[in-house]
Amino acid sequence: MFVLGEMRMIEAVRAAITEEMERDERVLVMGEDVGRKGGVFGATDGLYARFGESRVLDTPLAESAIVGVAIGAALNGLRPIAEIQFADFIHPAFDQIVSEAARTRYRSNGDWSVPIVIRAPFGGGVHGGLYHSQSIEAFYAHVPGVKVVVPSMPADAHGLLKSAVRDPDPVLFLEHKKVYRLVTEEVPDGDHLVAIGPAAVRREGTNLSCFAWGLMTHYCLEAATQLEQEGVSVEVIDLRTLAPLDRDTILASVRKTGKAMVVHEDNAFEDLDGPVVRVAAPDIPAMPFNTPQEEFFMPSPAKIAEAMRRLAAY
Repeated sequence: MFVLGEMRMIEAVRAAITEEMERDERVLVMGEDVGRKGGVFGATDGLYARFGESRVLDTPLAESAIVGVAIGAALNGLRPIAEIQFADFIHPAFDQIVSEAARTRYRSNGDWSVPIVIRAPFGGGVHGGLYHSQSIEAFYAHVPGVKVVVPSMPADAHGLLKSAVRDPDPVLFLEHKKVYRLVTEEVPDGDHLVAIGPAAVRREGTNLSCFAWGLMTHYCLEAATQLEQEGVSVEVIDLRTLAPLDRDTILASVRKTGKAMVVHEDNAFEDLDGPVVRVAAPDIPAMPFNTPQEEFFMPSPAKIAEAMRRLAAY
C-alpha cells in the first residue's frame, strides 16, 4: 500500500477532509473560522481556496445553529462536517444532537437518517484553562443513536474520519488538542478506511489491562514502558470508539490479565467493595409511546430492588 507520508494528526485530519470533499461533492464543511482562517488549529487550512465558499462555510458564533443547519443539510441529501471550535462550546448544541440528530432514524422508523460528522477538539494539557479543556465524551457516549469516535494516532484519525463522513448516522469525532502535533506516523494512501467500532491493542501484556483513548493512550504506553523495567507486563488497549464500544476486545483482554484499569481525563473513583452497577433504560434512542414498551423501557422499583439485591450480596 502506498503511504501519504509521515503526518501529524492535524495533517491527517485535513487530508481526510480534503479527500472526502474531492470524492463526494455532497461533503461540505461548516463552523466558526473554518473558511479563510482555516480553523484555529489549521484543520481546514486551504479548503476555502480549494473548494470555495459554497462548500466551506464560515458560520456565526452559534453552536446550536451550526449543528442545526448541518442536520437540515443532511436531511436534504448533503454530507456536512460541522466543526465545533472547542468541545467546551458544544453544550448549546446539546438539544440538536440529542433530541434531533440522534433520534431521527428511530422516530422515522428508518426512513430518514442524519449523516453528519461533528468534529471538536477536546481535552487538557495545553493550558487551555476552564473553557478550553473539557472532556465531554461521556455525555454523548451514553446517547443512543450517536457514534463517538476518539482517535489517538494520525493514521486512525485519517481512516476513522473518512469512515465517519460515509456513515449514515451522526458521528461525534473528538480530536485531542495535545495529540494534534504530538506524534507522527505514516498514513496509508488510497481509500484508507478504519472501521468505526473495533478497539486497537497498542501493546500486548499479561499482568493487567489498561484502557484509554486520545492523549491518555500515549500516556499509558509511556507508563507501560516504565513498568516493563519493573517486571510488570501491561496490555494497552486504545478504544478508539466509545460508542459503539468494543466489548469483545475489552473482555478478552481482562480475561487474559485478570486486572482492568481505565484511564481518562474526566472524573475517577476508588475504594469500592463491589462492582459499579447501572440501572437504566435500554440502548434505545427514545421513549416508546405504547404502554408495554414504555414499561420495558423505564426503570422500575422492581428492577431497582433486584439490582440492589445482587449488589448487596457481594
